[in-house]
Amino acid sequence: MKHVLSILAFLLLIPCSGMQAQRQYPGIQQVPDEVIWKREVYRSLDLLQSNNGALYHPAEPQDGKANLFTMIFKLMAQQKIKAYEYTLDGLEHFTEKHEVNFRDIMDRYGIYYEMRAQKGHRDSIISIHNSDIPSAEVQTFFIKEVWYYDQRTATQGTQVVALCPVLNRTENYTNERVNLPMCWIKMVDLIPFLTQETALSNLNSASNRTLSDFFAQRLYQGDIYKVANLQNLSLTQYCHTEEELHREQQRIENELLAFGKMLHAREDSIKAQTATATGNVKSKGKSGQTRTKAPATIKTTKAKSTSSKQNSGSKRELAAPKASVRRERR
Repeated sequence: MKHVLSILAFLLLIPCSGMQAQRQYPGIQQVPDEVIWKREVYRSLDLLQSNNGALYHPAEPQDGKANLFTMIFKLMAQQKIKAYEYTLDGLEHFTEKHEVNFRDIMDRYGIYYEMRAQKGHRDSIISIHNSDIPSAEVQTFFIKEVWYYDQRTATQGTQVVALCPVLNRTENYTNERVNLPMCWIKMVDLIPFLTQETALSNLNSASNRTLSDFFAQRLYQGDIYKVANLQNLSLTQYCHTEEELHREQQRIENELLAFGKMLHAREDSIKAQTATATGNVKSKGKSGQTRTKAPATIKTTKAKSTSSKQNSGSKRELAAPKASVRRERR
């Protein structure tokens, strides 16, 4: 049937784990296990902004092209990636306990599908029409970034480690817009598929940049809504006005950038100190050569003075017998 996504319920496809993705795509960078500095930042990406348009358009699948959520939706339906529950604390828990079933997600968010019997099989088929995929309603993505400093390579890095699609819907009774976070997806599971999808651009239709490049190069634009802290507080929980919220977001952005500048300044200082120390060693080496010649000159002078003393002594020895001879004559 045309434009129909059919999934066999009994078909179990092995998900592409992080280790498998790392082996298949060795260029994938992961946050090192041991770092001396790390900060976890949560952002909200508005897909209707021009900078994030590559993640939203086309809003509905057309001409063989689909947006990021449609791709994620189909991967979950085919059980190629795992989905994890978005809990009340807003944190991601990538454990078996928090895994969510694809059919449960559709039931929870009212996504229409049909169960159809298949000839020759006991299990039914989940049939979903492309028009029933709520790709146009997912206008926001939550992402988790990790900023870190790797002391082994003396470099600062930033990685997107998790992603959460958010449904933007209107309440039936209040007509208010509400955000409904659906689930967390590990970015390492998505990378093998993002590398095969081209990120559309308004400025260059011939661009061959992939969605993986889009995230790796941080071409997206998003506002910080939380930074990992002991109290697990979001910015809106301690910023009471919009002005305070914007100031706090800017303060955190400045801190992240300032840390990188501080690292570069420290590296430049270390290089300068190394260069100065190397120059001092060279100059000491040259002065050492001069000093080694100086003792030779002193030795020569001493030798001359010694020889002069010996000569004067020999003269005295020659004069003494004359005096003694004179005494004998008297």
